Amino acid sequence: MSAVIDLNCDLGESFGAYTIGMDEETLPLVSSANIACGFHGGDPRVMERTVQRAAALGVGIGAHVGFPDRVGFGRREIHATADEVRTDVIYQIGALYAFCRALGVELQHVKPHGALYNQAARDAVLARAVVAGIAAFDRQLIVLAPPGSELARAAAEAGLPVALEGFADRGYNPDGSLVSRRQPGAVLHDPAEVAARAERMVREGKVRAVDGTDVALSVHSLCIHGDNPASVSLARAVRQRLEAAGVGIRPLRAILRG
Repeated sequence: MSAVIDLNCDLGESFGAYTIGMDEETLPLVSSANIACGFHGGDPRVMERTVQRAAALGVGIGAHVGFPDRVGFGRREIHATADEVRTDVIYQIGALYAFCRALGVELQHVKPHGALYNQAARDAVLARAVVAGIAAFDRQLIVLAPPGSELARAAAEAGLPVALEGFADRGYNPDGSLVSRRQPGAVLHDPAEVAARAERMVREGKVRAVDGTDVALSVHSLCIHGDNPASVSLARAVRQRLEAAGVGIRPLRAILRG
């Protein structure tokens, strides 16, 4: 494993009168931001502010695309057609890109959110639809995907740059999939535990599953969820532990370019 890693976080998910996450405190601690594009969260004002703040901090900017499901925060499975998914992905990337272009900053990557991420990880047809939407917009955009997933496979087959992602604050099943949020142990809140898991993922390429076995997990990026109530303390603990261990924190673009 390389001693360089990207730290990403899901941000910009507030909208209207509703505040979700602690973006101002979290942004300085990460190297890439997955910014909601208005479907599961976010609105034009939040999107612009988040892009502007991320750019000022040198944080890589990504489109966090999901199902059109604000009520379920994009975490409910939706049986959409491949064409619906493809066009929804293009639409959302375009919305965020408009603010990037207006502010003169680069759009770095795309990461599906919630149910779309999980479904595209196991469904080859859906994965190809997501990738087709990204490729139609810009083939240089990095696709952030779980290792061994249909999404990672579809992006690689289409010739798009792929960054593999691990989750420091989520529980893993023995097969490398994430523990369902309906199950105990799905989301971790202890900063010391999460930081230790992050260092092990980077140093050893392994993570401990809920049954106590080790899962091989070679990744380019580690995610901290912005809507986790402990997100700031988790991100700070992870960054401090990795830097103390000599691990460099860089945006995805810098890592993939070598």
